[in-house]
Amino acid sequence: MMLRSCYRPLERCFGRVAGGGGDGLMWHADLKQHASGDYSIAVVQANSNLEDQSQVFTSPSATYVGVYDGHGGPEASRFVNKHLFPFMHKFAKEHGGLSADVIKKAFNATEEEFCHLVKRSLPLKPQIASVGSCCLVGAISNDVLYVANLGDSRAVLGRRVDEDKKKTVVAERLSTDHNVAVEEVRKEVEALHPDDSHIVVYTRGVWRIKGIIQASVYGGNTVVKVGQRVSRSIGDVYLKKPEFNRDPIYQQFGNPIPLKRPVMTAEPSIVFRKLRSEDLFLIFASDGLWEQLTDEAAVEIVFKNPRAGIAKRLVRAAIQEAAKKREMRYNDIKKIEKGIRRHFHDDITVIVIYLDHQKGSSNGRLKNNAIGCTSAPVDIFSRDADQAEVDMLQTIS
Repeated sequence: MMLRSCYRPLERCFGRVAGGGGDGLMWHADLKQHASGDYSIAVVQANSNLEDQSQVFTSPSATYVGVYDGHGGPEASRFVNKHLFPFMHKFAKEHGGLSADVIKKAFNATEEEFCHLVKRSLPLKPQIASVGSCCLVGAISNDVLYVANLGDSRAVLGRRVDEDKKKTVVAERLSTDHNVAVEEVRKEVEALHPDDSHIVVYTRGVWRIKGIIQASVYGGNTVVKVGQRVSRSIGDVYLKKPEFNRDPIYQQFGNPIPLKRPVMTAEPSIVFRKLRSEDLFLIFASDGLWEQLTDEAAVEIVFKNPRAGIAKRLVRAAIQEAAKKREMRYNDIKKIEKGIRRHFHDDITVIVIYLDHQKGSSNGRLKNNAIGCTSAPVDIFSRDADQAEVDMLQTIS
């Protein structure tokens, strides 16, 4: 079938964990090809279980990019990593190509399937009702870029401009942050719940939906408390379906929140644009990067440095900023074990996509029928990355 060749063992090319004095919690693939350029990917783990998941799928006709930042546990982001691209592929075939409607249908189908999984799993694992994931997707087909987003992962374009006969670059944000720290998002949530004066609460220095603080607990390891700050996601069923809050099984697990109506949605923000010659590259990243670097700083780093290893360079720049805030050095932070390291920075995922359309045909970069994919490991120390990639490709084909 279409993607059969991608999961032949000798034809897969995976990234590697940094070694030789590097950061043992970092994985990276320095430079690979897609239909209209190169791409680079890097991930660093801070949580006890890696909650970020990510993937890039390439073919002569399309490139898909996915960054999925989980919260409350890794189950939702892993589920999205396995199911979203196959749904996009299926609906694109059924509807004669990629479109905003196809992407929306794929998001909706992924959400519905995860809700079914939660319902089946609730008796044995009630906490799964409070697991969710941000979801950022980029898709390029026929020189049209689509960006779809739930949550606060972000896509930023580096665009060339000419100023005083000098070529430089500007940052253009393509996605919307669905985070109640943003005043516009708070107003949107409050407008949907005019009868609930506590729908968004400022507590412990952070705006949160219903003032919720979740605890991520993994096998007795370090507990890290995080606020429910995003207003859109895959999962978080307990904030979308009131019947889950009333379920006696879930009530034994946590403190149910009385809901009159859903307080979160899985409706993605979708933008699309025709790519132009001045569009140089795209940065897709989880909020772990953007908590440390501005859009402009990230774009400058990509613009001024070599391509190979550029995603890894961005991750390191973010960790260096996190270290500075604690009056530490990067070398100090990289010695801290996962779980404890979450107190210093979040999981960070970065994918940089270079756009070389001006250099020739978009199909010229890949041989006919050449299909490729890169999936970051399910966990930095896991051996399941290869199998996760194979499963995804088998589902699509």
